[in-house]
Amino acid sequence: MNVANLQLEGLLMAVASINHLLVQKGVLSAEEIDLALRKAEAGETSQERSEGMSASSRDAVSFPIRLLELANQCQPEADMPSFSKLARMVGQIKEPYNDQM
Repeated sequence: MNVANLQLEGLLMAVASINHLLVQKGVLSAEEIDLALRKAEAGETSQERSEGMSASSRDAVSFPIRLLELANQCQPEADMPSFSKLARMVGQIKEPYNDQM
């Protein structure tokens, strides 16, 4: 596996853990984090941003955001799923893009 992929995997799990802690401590709600992540994905997959991008490129851009969204859905007192489990879940819930973008 590419070392850069492992670094991104670690970074995503660190951000997920920080988000989890922010919710546990009452700094942010899970809903606030979810809204921020949905706004980030909407911006990255907007027609202007994704014009000329293949579906696989749009998936690549959306993957980390969707992984963090799924991690955010875990109850604050529950253990965080592993990266591989979250990645599988992202693949299972992925919706097809409208190719008319």
